[in-house]
Amino acid sequence: MKNNIKYALTLSLLITMALPVFSQPEEPDAPTPFGLVELLIGAGALYGGKKVYDSRKKSS
Repeated sequence: MKNNIKYALTLSLLITMALPVFSQPEEPDAPTPFGLVELLIGAGALYGGKKVYDSRKKSS
């Protein structure tokens, strides 16, 4: 039951964070809301957070 809540929360968070990626600017020359670099930084932060979580879980 606890794992289902974690998966549902993670999925909803990812969907919420992915919605701005699909938005398009009003003007053709306007900059996009997110670029590739920002997405890579976010993915690296999530991966690092998972590594920290796993290491704390393993040491307890």
